[in-house]
Amino acid sequence: MIIWEILRDSINKKASDVIIISDALPYLKINWEMVLLEQYGIVSKEIMETEIFSIMSEKQKIEFREKLEIDFSIDLKWYSRFRVNAFYHKKWFWVVFRVIRNELPSFEELMLPPHVLNFVERKNGLILITWAVGTWKSTTMSVLIDYINKNFKKHIITVEDPIEYMFSNDKSLIEQREVGVNTHSFENGLKYALRQASDVIMVGEMRDLETFRLALRAAETGNLVLATLHTSWAARTISRVIDMFPSEEKEQVMQQLSESLIAVIWQDLLKRKDEEGRIPAVEILVNNTNVANIIRRWQTHQLNNAIETWKANGMITMKKSLEFLYEKGYIYEDNYNNYLKFLWRLDESL
Repeated sequence: MIIWEILRDSINKKASDVIIISDALPYLKINWEMVLLEQYGIVSKEIMETEIFSIMSEKQKIEFREKLEIDFSIDLKWYSRFRVNAFYHKKWFWVVFRVIRNELPSFEELMLPPHVLNFVERKNGLILITWAVGTWKSTTMSVLIDYINKNFKKHIITVEDPIEYMFSNDKSLIEQREVGVNTHSFENGLKYALRQASDVIMVGEMRDLETFRLALRAAETGNLVLATLHTSWAARTISRVIDMFPSEEKEQVMQQLSESLIAVIWQDLLKRKDEEGRIPAVEILVNNTNVANIIRRWQTHQLNNAIETWKANGMITMKKSLEFLYEKGYIYEDNYNNYLKFLWRLDESL
């Protein structure tokens, strides 16, 4: 099948995404730039529908025909896994494949501060990894789960949509549940994980209020919970969580967060100066007595200053992280300056 050939090519070219449009040339996304694959020619609508439907289950075909869009994952054996989104745009049929490498990067390859590993050595609490799609949130979370698996005797449950990295039991026992296949929703998966003698729960995405409620309860009652959110700034992340709850629950949620939060990791990716892929810039908020008091009083506007003040606790602002990457020669000066402008605009909007 032509689509398998394109997917194999994407691995060899180290692409992050593959975009195939009916009656058009396919694209790869490499280091955030779109690259045409002219050698395959135009992929007809007939080929698209035949080949894409061939990699869907019967249930997925029915869902796609009903909803006109679908998320699922596939495994190109010996090469990689892919997260797939199929949808219609105007009269065209589109499919986007996100490349998920078979081999997880090492923690060192992520180039995150070493003390981040200390967060997952805690018995219970909540770790939030935030920002946009394609910024390695799931990869970072999976690397941390892999570290727990290799170093601690825990019962780990993941709830994902879809399952991305596949784990094998090491020192820990791991169960991976896919929304729509093994459980009906993140809420359901998390609710039942609390009844399954879990020690560590990974939530692929915190999408709704009830999932937040359950995650906070799990973190309070003996589980280490890792989850992702689509937010920027550590301060904005805390505000977003609190704002999701109705007014009569906010005081209780602030108390829960102040006690159970371990850290917020806001990460983004920048092009490396050596052209060897991308490198993460991070902002890290670590919960300590002072941060807990700020959250409890709902004075989240003070959190940015708190991160700068308590650097000794392992906190770092996004600005300081960028400065480090620029001074070490990892990123271009233009990237550095443009991101500082972006931070200024974000700060103005807070």
